[in-house]
Amino acid sequence: MTEPVVRLTVEGPVATVTLNRPASRNAISGELLARLGEAMAAAEIDDEVRAVILTGADPAFCAGVDLKELGQQTSILREAASGRTRPWAPVSKPVIAAVNGAAVTGGLELVLNCDIVICSDRAVFADTHARVGVMPGWGLSVLLPLAVGRSRARQMSFTGDFLPADQALTAGLVSEVVPHEDLLGRAREIATAIAGNDARAVQALLASYRQTEAEVVGGGYAVEESTARAWGQSGLDLAETGRRRAAVTERGRSQAARGEP
Repeated sequence: MTEPVVRLTVEGPVATVTLNRPASRNAISGELLARLGEAMAAAEIDDEVRAVILTGADPAFCAGVDLKELGQQTSILREAASGRTRPWAPVSKPVIAAVNGAAVTGGLELVLNCDIVICSDRAVFADTHARVGVMPGWGLSVLLPLAVGRSRARQMSFTGDFLPADQALTAGLVSEVVPHEDLLGRAREIATAIAGNDARAVQALLASYRQTEAEVVGGGYAVEESTARAWGQSGLDLAETGRRRAAVTERGRSQAARGEP
């Protein structure tokens, strides 16, 4: 029996959504993107669910978009790369990212679309859009500066350097770093604490946070969408993009081995 590319499990008031393409480091395929949207929608309509955890099957959280599929004319990934502004429809319940490994480019965008981010001590983060030769389409240029500040966000995007877990904590990208084996347990503790509060109050407060954020960023999403769409229409050399991604992966491994940021 084939394993689903996204697993949804519900335990009491907590839903856990797991990206499940470990052999591909949970790269975002068209199927994974569709199933992720379905899992989030299922958690949204389940009245018993009060909080959602998003994680990846080890060893990675998500290595970004599957470039092979990006090159296919019929792939929904082409739409995503051309300015689909959210990876899933809005969820009215808090979404907690439990980042278990590398969260790179599109994977970092998934993280940024969550409300709370914790990570294991094995996690690393990177925005390699410029190194690979693609544009963000899920709010990275809007959300990353809110998370880590203007200068750090631009440094991450322009250099493509990898940010290890301890520096992600210092930068404000994550709120906690825990031992790898404790990650899901800690995420469930947070989700359970949320679930113990008044559900309507949590949802109202979450909506207030998001509306305030929307006021702050103004037309930022529209600008990113326009930029991504224009870039996509300019033509992508997927062979060159693939070579660049391989170089990015090797560079990340080298940085980790040397203990560099």
